[in-house]
Amino acid sequence: MKILVIGSGGREHALVWKISQSKLVDKIFCAPGNGGILKHAECIDIKTEDTDGLLELVRKERIDFTIVGPEASLAQGISDEFMKNGFKIFGPGKLAASLESSKIFAKELMHKYSVPTADFKIFDNPDDAKHYIETKNGPWVIKADGLAQGKGVFVVKTEEEAFNAIDLVMVNKIFGKAGERIIVEDFLKGEEASIVVVTDSREFVAFPSSQDHKRVFDNDEGPNTGGMGAYSPAPVVTRELFEVIEKDIITRTIDGLVQEGIIYKGVLYAGIMVTQQGPKVLEFNVRFGDPETQAVLPRLNSDLLELMLATSEGKLAKFKKFGSLNWNKKSCVCVVCASKGYPGDYEKDKVIYGLEEAEKLEDIVIFHAGTKVQISEEKDKKLDMKYMTNGGRVLGVVGLGEGIEEAIRRTYRAVEKIHFEGMHYRKDIGKKALENKKSHHKNCATRINEVA
Repeated sequence: MKILVIGSGGREHALVWKISQSKLVDKIFCAPGNGGILKHAECIDIKTEDTDGLLELVRKERIDFTIVGPEASLAQGISDEFMKNGFKIFGPGKLAASLESSKIFAKELMHKYSVPTADFKIFDNPDDAKHYIETKNGPWVIKADGLAQGKGVFVVKTEEEAFNAIDLVMVNKIFGKAGERIIVEDFLKGEEASIVVVTDSREFVAFPSSQDHKRVFDNDEGPNTGGMGAYSPAPVVTRELFEVIEKDIITRTIDGLVQEGIIYKGVLYAGIMVTQQGPKVLEFNVRFGDPETQAVLPRLNSDLLELMLATSEGKLAKFKKFGSLNWNKKSCVCVVCASKGYPGDYEKDKVIYGLEEAEKLEDIVIFHAGTKVQISEEKDKKLDMKYMTNGGRVLGVVGLGEGIEEAIRRTYRAVEKIHFEGMHYRKDIGKKALENKKSHHKNCATRINEVA
């Protein structure tokens, strides 16, 4: 089969890397791709939201199956257009993608079908939103309705902070039309986890839990980013809790969409807050997470492409009949190496050093996000190929280990071998997993002593 993967980030590199291992694959294209993806696929310079250009590519190259990475392409209806033209594609249609492209749509769906989430109010006027803030005690969470590249959420503790966030979104319009309406919701206290399933609206297949790290600095400080690292599995999600999430969140959401007449085929990603009252939804995404994908796919032993094909064809029941996905038991950690200035204005065109040395280490995989290749000819006519920075999040360094401690140790050993001017990264990815592990052992010891 000929496969097209749409996107250019670390998530897409991880997808291409995993799909390249499938026995069904003859050739992979990626549009537009990045420097690292070139190792596994032919990169074509077509923008992710250029649906007409992508359709032309599929026709020209006789591509059999397309996989969509970024949410913006799904939100504008690329899956609908491909299916209308008779092409197989993995990803929900435009209306189904409203689960991510409109936080208001998602909140109203959750409210209607009793999916647990924070209490909320919707506003299209900044003055009304501020008046509401004055009537309630904080902290609050203020969210732009539309897509904002993972940066449209503000957790605020004081009225002044809340008013500033409302002005930024609705008056200064830093997210454009995405901020014409906002949600003000109650702050949920607990620990976050990411739950991903693949569904064809009749059945779903769940992936292992993971935990993302949104804040740019250690100890969850600084502004939100697209994600500075992740690990899998997340110890906070016990087997019992996973079952509750599947029943009360995933199943209710899929069934609710069906009752609304919406057929959903693709990835359903639930950002969960594990509270004392149980798991509650923070947000839904309609695609694989980034960088969660980089921390989950290296644990998958099964053929990802087979699962995607079954999903797009509405044959997940048949797929599940012949067995579930096979996952290795190792823990996995992904640390994002970012450019100076990220998540604000960042630098580009810096030479990346140490990639070969890092990749030689045991159980290490490096996924490129914001990179490009610079090729020059030296005097002896040999080609000199350099990887250069070309984005805010540049690399996802991934390590596997028999436990979370070993995975963390291996990952940071690899990170330390890599350097580019202005590079920064969090040094505490996986710390919460260690704390949960210690807490679990402490609780077990307490119970044993009580019994004794």
